[in-house]
Amino acid sequence: MMAQLSADYAAIPSNSSDVGSRPVSRASNVSSTLGSRSNSRRPMRRRKSTSNPHQGEASFASSVINLLNTIVGAGVLAMPLAMSNMGMLLGIFTIVFSGLAAGFGLYLQTRCARYVDRGTASFFTLSQLTYPGAAVVFDAAIAIKCFGVAISYLIIIGDLMPQVALGLWEGADEVSYLIDRHFWITGFMLFMIPISFLRRLDSLKYTSFIALVSIGYLVIIVLAHFLKGDTFDQRGEVRYVHWAGSVAFFSSFPIMVFAYTCHQNMFSILNEIQNNSKKQTTGVVFASIGVAASIYVLVAITGYISFGDAVGGNIIAMYKESIASTIGRAAIVILVMFSYPLQIHPCRASINNILKWRPSRGSLPVSARTVSLAHDPMSDLRFAIITTVLIVSTYATAMTVNSLERVLAYVGSTGSTSISFILPGLFYWRIARPGPGANKINHVGDGSDDESDEDDEDGMLLPPGVERESVKVRRWLRRGAATLMGYGFVVMAICLTMNIFFSAAG
Repeated sequence: MMAQLSADYAAIPSNSSDVGSRPVSRASNVSSTLGSRSNSRRPMRRRKSTSNPHQGEASFASSVINLLNTIVGAGVLAMPLAMSNMGMLLGIFTIVFSGLAAGFGLYLQTRCARYVDRGTASFFTLSQLTYPGAAVVFDAAIAIKCFGVAISYLIIIGDLMPQVALGLWEGADEVSYLIDRHFWITGFMLFMIPISFLRRLDSLKYTSFIALVSIGYLVIIVLAHFLKGDTFDQRGEVRYVHWAGSVAFFSSFPIMVFAYTCHQNMFSILNEIQNNSKKQTTGVVFASIGVAASIYVLVAITGYISFGDAVGGNIIAMYKESIASTIGRAAIVILVMFSYPLQIHPCRASINNILKWRPSRGSLPVSARTVSLAHDPMSDLRFAIITTVLIVSTYATAMTVNSLERVLAYVGSTGSTSISFILPGLFYWRIARPGPGANKINHVGDGSDDESDEDDEDGMLLPPGVERESVKVRRWLRRGAATLMGYGFVVMAICLTMNIFFSAAG
């Protein structure tokens, strides 16, 4: 069950254009700002800055494709089983609700990104602005999670490719290396290594498109068998309202919750997108979550009706052996092969952040220190070393172990929950808080001069770079952020409890 929790995850700061351009004036300006505004309750205004000329190059379409590929993974094949444990109506509600919760987390990330210079948004830079001492902890959680998921992708390739070989050629079992998982893992690594060395997430848009074509093929298989009705003779009971019990429900709940995990790549998309306006970034979130939710609901309903309570954890494996199902397994392999670099990308960025992190000694204002760190790009040598170590480590681990299910279940329960719900809510709640206490953070937005001039009754400080947003909206967003944090802790508690329960049950 928990194997599906490895469904998809940090971000990478980029551009160093204003490092050294005005380091003294920026720090001194911060200090003077903190001193002069300590008792003010009016929004701070700032002259338009030209010190950060970063411009993204990614289109709206490529941003949606990469984010959607990060969301939709092999976990879609477990949706019918999850629905069977909840009943159809509750299953549909849980899928949609989980998508809305994940989408709200992504939206909060888009708003948080407006508080830092264009092209530098990441969990690292935001943690430096909010909780500097915990920055290394956040990045460590992201790195561990993405590292584990990358290994699980290689294990999936090793498990499925021998079956694909046997399905395409009956005599494959007579050729030892064709049914050897180590051979297939090694062979596919030759394709994944070059694309894992690409610096920009936007460079993966074509491989992401191919992966989404594979998902489309899997959806077509499920839909075609449903329309043909060739599985109804072995179908179990179909429950529309009645669920299978609390244990069954909470065992399937994490599958639907973590099916939308993609937040580790959201900041990279925000850094690279050409038009980072509120309309465009919100559109990326809505389009990605909307398409993913539609795929999940379609597969869950048609797969569940096809088999009822007799459905298994992998819907494709339920169908009779045929060339179509064999190609379906190959499509899963293609999907995880092109999703592997999407895990290496944020993992590499988080490790780089950990390596350059230093404890704050209070010698510089937080914002000035953050700017210097955020604009420090990864050197070519460090980039090559970290990438090589990650590739070799994931490969060696996948070659020596057959299953990381239990480890990934615990890592997913903590890492995925933190990335998807707790950190987005925590950052926005902290960075957008009202009153003089907010002056502890210097908002270093993109410098646009579009803040509201209205007096703020409750002392809400509108940061530079944030597009016009009413005080009421910001207040409700902070309440929503706090609610999302609470939801994240509840999900973490449920998932950890279920992991402990299943471990005790053997």
